[in-house]
Amino acid sequence: MSEQVAGQGAVSERRFGEHVAVRRHGHVAELVLDRPKAMNAVSTEMARSLGAACEALAADPSARVAVLTSSHERAFCVGADLKERNSFTDAELVRQRPVARAAYTGVLELPMPTVAAVHGFALGGGFELALACDLIVADASTVVGLPEVSVGVIPGGGGTQLLPRRVGAARAAELVFTARRVEAGEALELGLVDQLAEDARAAALELAGRIAANSPVGLRAAKRALRLGHGLDLRAGLDVEDAAWRSVAFSGDRAEGVAAFNEKRAPVWPGE
Repeated sequence: MSEQVAGQGAVSERRFGEHVAVRRHGHVAELVLDRPKAMNAVSTEMARSLGAACEALAADPSARVAVLTSSHERAFCVGADLKERNSFTDAELVRQRPVARAAYTGVLELPMPTVAAVHGFALGGGFELALACDLIVADASTVVGLPEVSVGVIPGGGGTQLLPRRVGAARAAELVFTARRVEAGEALELGLVDQLAEDARAAALELAGRIAANSPVGLRAAKRALRLGHGLDLRAGLDVEDAAWRSVAFSGDRAEGVAAFNEKRAPVWPGE
């Protein structure tokens, strides 16, 4: 895996292979899909790089929020690289599957809050990458969809599980079975995206900055409680919440937060 670190100013960049970069804006990490010649179609190489970038981010305690963006002007990500897939033998497709799955689960399992900044096409695996994030900010050019059944497969990056959790089982079934594309206005109405903005990237980074001002220990614990408690019965969900609460109740961040409140000053989070 080729990695490079560049930039000495407020924004630094670390590259993972040719098609993925992580740009740091203080405590906000911008995870950039950067394969513009293919509209960010996810090839095996790009999937491997995305998985490695997520692994590095997950291990970085100074990254409080991650924002998933695209370097392409007209597309967030158009999904799997079908030109590459067309050349695969069955055996090659089997070997490629764990690499592809690791890329999608890498985004899904990032321990910090995540925001997708979507513009243009976010189709198939591209939409699944956005669905793997906690929040989705889109602009007016956005078109989302899971068209996999139209090419003889099914969503394989978590779409059949993540979409129902957003919009309910029946709505998800309609979208998956028809393979239809949904434009920005309807996407907001249906809950496929959470916010429309004139500039999705700028709005997502601004939102991430507001989130990053809070306790990094608290943010990760809150995400854990939200994710693990979803779908459980109330008693089990409250047990998940209690475990997450106990993980932060005696932390340095909790002590600093209470002290800062009483001293009427901004907290300086130790992150532990």
